[in-house]
Formats: sequence, structure tokens, C-alpha cells
Amino acid sequence: MKIVIVEDDINMRKSLEFALSEYQDFVITCYKNANDALKKIEPDTDLVITDINMPGMDGIEFVKRLENRFDIIVITGNATLNRAIDSIRLGVKDFLTKPFEIDTLVNAINRNVKLRSKVSKKTKTKTVENRYFLGTSKALETSLALAKKAAKTDATILLLGESGVGKELFANYVHDNSKRAGNAFVAINMAAIPDNLLESELFGYEKGAFTDATSAKQGYFELAHKGTLFLDEIAEMSIALQSKILRVLQERVIYRVGGVKPIPIDVRVISATNANITENIRNGKFREDLYFRLNTIPIKIAPLRERKEEILTIAQKVLLEVKEKYELGEKHFSKEAEESLLSYAWHGNIRELISVVERAAILSDDVSISANDLFLESRSEKKNIKNMEIDLIKEVLQSVDHDITEASKILVMSKKSLMDKINKYNIGVNNEKI
Repeated sequence: MKIVIVEDDINMRKSLEFALSEYQDFVITCYKNANDALKKIEPDTDLVITDINMPGMDGIEFVKRLENRFDIIVITGNATLNRAIDSIRLGVKDFLTKPFEIDTLVNAINRNVKLRSKVSKKTKTKTVENRYFLGTSKALETSLALAKKAAKTDATILLLGESGVGKELFANYVHDNSKRAGNAFVAINMAAIPDNLLESELFGYEKGAFTDATSAKQGYFELAHKGTLFLDEIAEMSIALQSKILRVLQERVIYRVGGVKPIPIDVRVISATNANITENIRNGKFREDLYFRLNTIPIKIAPLRERKEEILTIAQKVLLEVKEKYELGEKHFSKEAEESLLSYAWHGNIRELISVVERAAILSDDVSISANDLFLESRSEKKNIKNMEIDLIKEVLQSVDHDITEASKILVMSKKSLMDKINKYNIGVNNEKI
């Protein structure tokens, strides 16, 4: 079993390495910080043990960057409820507080091994429908039918929709219903990896390609050979990388960073974005030829607020999984809680719903989860403030014929601040007036 330890305290790091090396089945690799670990971690790593409080990138951010590719155990000397909840939300199965006995850590490792074994058996027979697309709404039926039809081909698919609507689940659905279902499904969030690392993550690298390249490493395209590669947040790619992705789609070969040998790949590419991609093309931020390559079959996924029939079904499914995962015993939604779930706008879509239900289940002291346990009122207040700001900016821009200089004077803010908000909220403007 390959285990990676990320710990900035050299004494703790060496102690863990020495203690775990006593177990014949454990192959240990240590890193003193999260940045080094991200650059060098091998794709076939079984488990990551990481501290939270580290200089530079902390453990929570590190876990986010790993994107659920590995089982994770978090260790910390300064445990707080918020940090524990952050870890749990990110899929961490064990949260250990220093000091702890080495046997406690070994038991946690063994627990993860057993759980992974169970999960891998279950997921072979699971499909997207029995994960979160339970109670399919009319708004989703057309999209699912199109996805299932497209799955029978190798055509590229572009999934469009707001953040959190379930684009990766759709990509999984296509893969599960395709001839590639028995092979790898590899997902990468383009926005979660720094630009200077993204190329080597996608295409891999040869030994000696750069200072830290002590051995050759396969990239995501190679790992997805004969399977499906899901490229999420494609609008975040640099223009330079876009041209290389286009070449791969045209020629079906890749070159590792530092390599000269072409490597043939057989990969079905599914991409996704929540950005206005046509606007990005007009602004010169996205290549039109790449867009045409990725957009053979576009599938629009409706936001959760247009799929009200699914809300309670998804919430019940998430609650059941959370109860089993953390052994919470009997928990159910009160009638008032169900009404709150149905009336809330869910701007964060399924991702927000999962987060709300998980937190409420963990923190609720009663068997019945109340409307107050959901904290939806405070979330609505924040959303209303944001929406009011968007409406105000739109109204002012319209009143001055989208003249940025005039609008910034009326709104009493700098032109840069106004442009930042326009870009943040994706508000269309007349470029001639900027």
C-alpha cells in the first residue's frame, strides 16, 4: 500500500515514517509541504496523511487540490470544529488530533482500506440515476435522454450549466452508458490546478524535464486511455494550453513535457463550463476552433431551482448517506425543514444542497432536523445582497448606455472596481463604451 505523508514538522514526519515503515505492506513517501506533494504525488497512491496547519498551502487547501483522487487522513495539533467540518465536507474519512497513538493511525488506515474495497465493489454497479438523479424532473429528462444517446458514440460533449448543477455526474452518466464503461473515468478541474502545473498534469512529463522531475510520470490523457477524460471548467485554460488540447483532439497523440516521442491515445473527451463561452470567444479568451471541437454535442443542464421535484429526493438520499458515513443514528427532516428546502432558491445548486444537508445532519442535536438547523435564512440574506448589487449595476449601466466612466461616478467606485464586479457577475457591457 502506497502512503504519502505531508507534514512540516520534521520530528513528526520522521516519527510517522519510521513507525509506519515497520509494517511490511506500507510503502511510505514523505513531503515537508503541500506544494511539493502536489507536484510529485504518484497517481497510484492509495492514501494521503496530511497535517492541516502548514506554512504556505494549508492542509484544507491541499485536500481541495487533490480533488478526491485519494483516500485522506487529516492530522492536526490544533483541532477546531470548523476545521473538522471543512475536512468532512471535502470527503476526509478520519480526522486525528495530535498526539495520538500509532495504533490509532494504523486502525484509521485499515478502516480506509476496507471502506475503499466496499466502495469500489458498489460503484461498479452504481449509475448516476441512483446517486443523485433520483426523482428526475421534466427539466432534466431531455438532457438525460440526449446524454444517453450521445453516450453510444465517441463524439465530444460540452456540458453547460451553473456551478454545482451536476456536470460531473452527467459526465459519469455518459461514461457509464458508453462502450468505455469498463475503463477509466478521469476527471480534472482546470481551475483547481495552477497554470504552470496544468500542462504536465494533462500530458505527463519525462525524467529530467524540469528540476523536480526525478522520474517520468503519466498525465491524465494517458491515465484515461481507452476511457473518458472529463475536463471541467475549460474556460479557465490559457490560450497556449488551448492550442495544445486542440492538437491532441485533432491528431490523437500527446507529447509528455520534455519528451519528443508521440504517444497515441484513445480517449473520449467530455468538457464542461459555467462560463459564457461565446462571450469568451468574442473577447479573445477562448479559441473558436477548440470550441467547435469540444461542442459536437452541447448539453444544457438546468439549475436546481428549475427542478423542484428533485430537491427532497436528493436531500433524503444525502441524509441517508451522511447518517451511514458518520453513524449518526436516526435523523429525519421536519415538515418545516422540508418546506424550507423547497422554498430556497439554491443558487449553489446540488453542491450547495449537499453541503447544507451534511452540515445540518452533523450539527443537529435532535432526531428531527429543524428549519433552523439548515441556516437557509442567513444564506438567503447573503444571496439577496448579491442580487441587489447585480441589479443596481445593471440598472446604472443601462441608464448611461453602458458608459463605464459615467457608471463608476454614479456608483461612487473606481472604474477598475466596477470592471471587476462586471466580470465577477458576468454582466454584459458595450465594449465601445469601456
